[in-house]
Amino acid sequence: MSPVLLTSNHSSCYTQVGNEFIDHFMTDANDVQIKVYLYLLRHLPVEGCFEISAMADLFNYPEKDILRALFYWDKKGVLSLTLDEKDNITQVLLKDFKAQAQPSAKAPVPIVKTVTYLPSKKDFTKPDYSLDQVAEFSTRETTSEILFIAESYLGKTLSANDIRSLLFISDHLRFSVDMIDHLLQYCIDRGKKDFRYIEKVAINWAENNISTPSQAEDFSSKYNKEVYTVMNALGKNNLPTAKETEFIKRWYQIYGFTSDVVLEACQRTVLATDRHRFEYADKILTSWKNAGVHHKPDIDKIDADFTAAQRKPVSSSPSKNKFNQFQQNNYDFDSLEKELLSN
Repeated sequence: MSPVLLTSNHSSCYTQVGNEFIDHFMTDANDVQIKVYLYLLRHLPVEGCFEISAMADLFNYPEKDILRALFYWDKKGVLSLTLDEKDNITQVLLKDFKAQAQPSAKAPVPIVKTVTYLPSKKDFTKPDYSLDQVAEFSTRETTSEILFIAESYLGKTLSANDIRSLLFISDHLRFSVDMIDHLLQYCIDRGKKDFRYIEKVAINWAENNISTPSQAEDFSSKYNKEVYTVMNALGKNNLPTAKETEFIKRWYQIYGFTSDVVLEACQRTVLATDRHRFEYADKILTSWKNAGVHHKPDIDKIDADFTAAQRKPVSSSPSKNKFNQFQQNNYDFDSLEKELLSN
């Protein structure tokens, strides 16, 4: 790989790390990314060329990890990359955070091509890797570490299909070794050793622009709290489908229900039916939303009102309010099952 020109729009007589970088960028970066940035700072203010291979040898990292780190900082706006027609890096511009915030007419911030660190959404389909591609991937220096981590977590020798999954996650989703380590640990901690499950989690993270273990932990914490609580409450032990996730987002984000209200609907659903549980729970929560329910005590009031109404003489014109099916203690389960099956 040819030398890369390193330039900057600020100068200094010593290696200086800006407070902006420490306060806002360093906390989410991994070891490789921090080392790469400090290495670039060290080679300033004298602008010149450096070789990515030399940096990789110095830190004992594969060149691919160094490139990922450069793309990561480009996405964060810490530096800018210039590429040639073959998408090889030809120039790295380190940005002055102060100048970047308040550019002057005399020293404008250069406008350069920006590289996206993660593939676009349309690229998340797993390629059909050949045995030759699997063999080539298996011989890479970085791969030996990935395979060792995977076999240690899974407690088995990996099959060719397992290695295809790791190739997809590493090359196509562009997960670093640290991210793959975190991904495998995340899935194993949840009792999931199936690579189909592991791939789905990896794609979900990539779709949400998760690129560091720290970001994955923050994302998973919120995701687990809302999604997996509902999945467990409805007796589901699989990764939620897109349709199931859509239901959960609707209940929390659109309807604005708190967990106690959602879990109350889930509890009533489980007692009522073994099938179409998400659809059943959605009908309950939709009816509560239409009835103005905001908190769990609102449900108790509706149940009490309905019970009181049941004690009154039956009207010759029975109510057609479907909401009543969900508030009474004796639900018309057969009718609801038929309604769900007919949809």
